[in-house]
Amino acid sequence: MSSVRFSSAQAVRGFNRKAIATLVVTAMAVVSLAPIARAQDDSDAKADSKSAPYPTARDLQELTTAGSYLAARHASVDRDAGSAAAFYRSALRTDPKNADLLDRAFISTLADGDIDEAVKFADRILATDKNNRVARLVVGVKALKQKQYALAQQNINQSVRGPITDLVAALLSGWAAYGAGNVNGALASIDKLAGPEWYPLFKDLHAGMIDELADRQKDAGVRFERAYTLDDGALRVVDSYGRWLSRNKEKDQAIEVYEKFDKKLARHPLVQDALREIKAGKKLGPLVDSPQTGAAEALYGIGASLTRRGGEDLALVYLQLALYLNPNHALALLSLGDLYESVKKPQMAIKVYERVPSNSPLKRNAQIQLATDLDTVDRTDEALKILKTVTSEDPKDVEAITALGNIERARKKFEDCSKTYGQGIDAIGTEKPNWVLYYFRGICEERSKQWPKAEVDLKKALELQPEQPHVLNYLGYSWIDQGINLDEAMGMIRRAVDQRPDDGFIVDSLGWAYYRIADYDNAVKTLERAIDLKPEDPTINDHLGDAYWRVGRTLEAKFQWQHAKDLKPEPEDLPKIEAKLKDGLPDETPAAAASAEKKKGVGNGNGG
Repeated sequence: MSSVRFSSAQAVRGFNRKAIATLVVTAMAVVSLAPIARAQDDSDAKADSKSAPYPTARDLQELTTAGSYLAARHASVDRDAGSAAAFYRSALRTDPKNADLLDRAFISTLADGDIDEAVKFADRILATDKNNRVARLVVGVKALKQKQYALAQQNINQSVRGPITDLVAALLSGWAAYGAGNVNGALASIDKLAGPEWYPLFKDLHAGMIDELADRQKDAGVRFERAYTLDDGALRVVDSYGRWLSRNKEKDQAIEVYEKFDKKLARHPLVQDALREIKAGKKLGPLVDSPQTGAAEALYGIGASLTRRGGEDLALVYLQLALYLNPNHALALLSLGDLYESVKKPQMAIKVYERVPSNSPLKRNAQIQLATDLDTVDRTDEALKILKTVTSEDPKDVEAITALGNIERARKKFEDCSKTYGQGIDAIGTEKPNWVLYYFRGICEERSKQWPKAEVDLKKALELQPEQPHVLNYLGYSWIDQGINLDEAMGMIRRAVDQRPDDGFIVDSLGWAYYRIADYDNAVKTLERAIDLKPEDPTINDHLGDAYWRVGRTLEAKFQWQHAKDLKPEPEDLPKIEAKLKDGLPDETPAAAASAEKKKGVGNGNGG
């Protein structure tokens, strides 16, 4: 997980995690986003890891109303809001009075971020349904952007119902009142709101921002300090307070606030940038500079907190509205990209990460995530080019180095990834070595036929993180596969299984270990359990086929080998599987047969 992804959630960490689940359910019951919700029946349509292409004008012309509707429903389930909006609009042109189509076209257009078009639909909806709260919110945000503050307040205040929507409305109404020149009214709008225990953090933060812009610096400081006392780990609270301190108090006080946060979440780009500026003698400006950016901050803050707490659809609306008000809000862009990744839409995430301004301290983080998503959609050359640029600009950027190594490892560039992870190990140095980098480098070295080096790195990873199940499994499996250190390897794999009994790969390692020591009965039992856990893995199916053959279940063995072949095994494994399908396994050596017979006689029955 990247530091930015973590920090965007931390920005509004005042939410109680247990409460948020209930609040999300309440809010979603009020704000119906059916067109972009997940399908209740997966048979209706299955999500794809890549975004569907947008329909062409010809596609739309050739569809009937029913065809457009069905295509839109499919696109909605697939989380392709752009295509869904286009199809719903197509259906609406042939049935313009259909209220359901109008509502779905509105929501899909909103989710796609085309707010100006969504406003047109909202106006049509409000002509017949004056109580539609989502439409009211969107029209209110449009008015706020256009500095029509009275109209904004009028609509926003009619969008409330439920803890989350009430908070959003109060904050936006406050910013609209400030825009209209009514500072006291703005603060009263925020302060009069009563609700859950996490309200005060938002109320003090935004009241402080309003006081700050109104040049009520003393009052702003009181509000920021109160918010900071409530949660000194919330990034936007820390940044707002630190900025205020840099202008109104001694710079050492501001530095202390940022450095305290840095101890909790090291090297956050915004915090590092602020520290550099303050230490250079600069005074930092306010976090927001207008009613529009203030409202965008409110929408971002709540949207980001909902992104990974079961409220993706509502979060999507808030983040899109935040970016409508402040298109260059880097944290909102990163949160939106993260949301698209969480619903397996890397193509849409790519477009969002590309929008992060080049002068933002968060651009580097966006580049790392962009590269990861480019690789996901098989644009690996572009991904590698981006990460190599990032790492060349900062050879000690361990996060970027690790991301580069991960892509190289996934793409089986094992010699390359062993060098890349080595660069990461060198960048960290000996003070705080990272077991993960040694583990990954060990994998790359083992796969590139450099076993002596791999063994050293895997042992080092285990030294740094004793009893780590994945390292125990990899090192133990490697020893078993080579027929060395069998007792120690078996013990390591058993300990890994004890920690990860539902991990099919680790259970497979134990089954293969039994096979390698000719304990075929236990091999069969354990590998059958591994298949139950991971039925579509070619290696596990191949292993089970071998075990079946050794216990005389030859028909079942050939079935498993055929299944392994159909599952697209590694290229080097395919000829071996085909040979077994043709001729079976060669007879055991006398020593192996005697060992197997001895195992049967002992009858230890230990299936792992």
